[in-house]
Amino acid sequence: MLAAAVGTVLAVAPADASAPVPNGPHAVPAAAAPNPARAALPLGCDGLPVKVTQVLTADLTGDGTDATIAAAHCLSPVGTPPDGLYLLEDGPGGRPRIADVLINSSERLTVRSVDFQADGVITAAVDGYSSVNVPTCCPDVHESLVWTPRDGGYRRTVVLTGLQA
Repeated sequence: MLAAAVGTVLAVAPADASAPVPNGPHAVPAAAAPNPARAALPLGCDGLPVKVTQVLTADLTGDGTDATIAAAHCLSPVGTPPDGLYLLEDGPGGRPRIADVLINSSERLTVRSVDFQADGVITAAVDGYSSVNVPTCCPDVHESLVWTPRDGGYRRTVVLTGLQA
């Protein structure tokens, strides 16, 4: 009886079942994606070293293009330096190029986490400041940001905003 059921399943499988199916967005090994340590990140560190704090490697479109999402800041001895969040792709000569600036360091945000979803949407939890009077040691705004693929780039929206009590 089991052999008959297996035979029936095999008989109704489509003829092109072995044809490749597009993967869709998926994680890739870090070694396959652009290395953020080799990228020229526009942080304006004025001689201070750059610290990469978050790295996510993925094929965000399912087209075989490996990318790296990297959060980085200037390594400052005081306060909480703001992060930039960058989408990196392979560039000329194997050096990563910035495909998109997701967060500019001038926005005074610190990236707590970054992730991507099966549809290519990028998400991040960030901390920031309600005014320039808030010391950089003590962010008082917490946001969840979402970047949706649109027209070859990404459109950012704020999903949740909260002030620390």
